Amino acid sequence: MEPRIIGVKARATAGSEVPAVRHLTVDAESAGQRLDNYLLRVLKGVPKTHVYRVIRSGEVRLNKGRAQADSRLAEGDDVRVPPMRLPEAPTAASAPAREFPVLFEDEHLLAINKPAGVAVHGGSGVSSGVIEQLRSARPQARFLELVHRLDKETSGVLLLAKKRSALTALQDQFRSRDTGKVYAALVFGAWPDRLKVIDQALHKGLDAQGERHVRVVAAEHADGRRSITLVKVAQRLRADGGETTLLDVTLKTGRTHQIRVHLASQGHPIVGDPKYGDFARNKAYAREHRFDRMFLHARQLAFDHPATGERVTLIAPLPPECAALLS
Repeated sequence: MEPRIIGVKARATAGSEVPAVRHLTVDAESAGQRLDNYLLRVLKGVPKTHVYRVIRSGEVRLNKGRAQADSRLAEGDDVRVPPMRLPEAPTAASAPAREFPVLFEDEHLLAINKPAGVAVHGGSGVSSGVIEQLRSARPQARFLELVHRLDKETSGVLLLAKKRSALTALQDQFRSRDTGKVYAALVFGAWPDRLKVIDQALHKGLDAQGERHVRVVAAEHADGRRSITLVKVAQRLRADGGETTLLDVTLKTGRTHQIRVHLASQGHPIVGDPKYGDFARNKAYAREHRFDRMFLHARQLAFDHPATGERVTLIAPLPPECAALLS
């Protein structure tokens, strides 16, 4: 639900008229949220640095008093937002309406089987992703937010919250590693049975083209983050073009591109990985098997239901192109 706006001193529309002071009344869905996160959601498009600056300067007021970025909100709180110009709101046409295969849905959450090749959200040259397309398909939805993310090239279980309370509860589980995430990954070569744990620090930076790139670094690296991946051989396959191995991969930590970088670091890149894979081998394999995607699929996700506390385990069947390749 969008916050109710009261006491506006002058009408302010996105990108056109003079900005005005706004007073926002915190609703039940936003109760318990940090002030900075609340403003970043309400003021979509305003640079994060600007939001933090106006909080630090005292221009943002909580119930007429100064507040910190980590101040927790309560239902009915009054948040004074200083004049600031918002970007033009995107038109509904910018995000085509699209539904995705539903694995689970109730009044608290929605779980879908995301196809490969679809980003979870717009940005970085992508006009729209899963979240924008679902919002267009469900204009009546009062609240719909991503709980976590999957790479554009990865398919499988993707969880979304339909209530603010569900979002915060589920994100807490992801942060504390109380979720069970299992991926199916097909890699080049014969994965050794003895290699069951990869414990390597990862560092996220930029490559020569200015794009996000993750690499393995020494454990003592100042900017490295310990990352742990568990690997189990599920199936060994032989076909024209050599041997491949289907793996069940479990994440104990959730770093960017963790599975892709960890598997490639062992000399067994994921089939079809366009970033960390064997590019020549990918090309030959795609031509031979008519398989033109990365074989990484989030096949299972387990978590405690945010309302009932019941353990929920969701299974996303392999996409047809992956199942056909294995058969």
